[in-house]
Amino acid sequence: MSDSNPPGALPLVFAAGLAGAAGVALSAAETHTGGAFTGTAATMLLIHAPALLAIGLVGRNVLLLLAGLVLVVGLVLFCGDLLARDFLGHRLFPFAAPTGGTLLIIGWLVAAGSAFVRPRS
Repeated sequence: MSDSNPPGALPLVFAAGLAGAAGVALSAAETHTGGAFTGTAATMLLIHAPALLAIGLVGRNVLLLLAGLVLVVGLVLFCGDLLARDFLGHRLFPFAAPTGGTLLIIGWLVAAGSAFVRPRS
């Protein structure tokens, strides 16, 4: 990453790596354990990992970086709740998955809106 990247970019690249690794590991776990929600969590992590990586590497405005942050929080809540159900037998807290899913949708909409914001100079 170059010195011109905004300060919030590096944590998003880190989160992308964690999401990708977790997605692959959970895909393998789902194959062997057959958890009802593990496969869905793995898929969501694997879908969002490249998006977070791209945002972290080319995030040229604050709105796009905010979108990345919202996506990370959404993934943690959505996937965390699904995985808690499979591995712990209970939810993280009431409405954790719907809240996470809503944040994922909002994150994508914020990313779309960032197209209309000038990049930092």
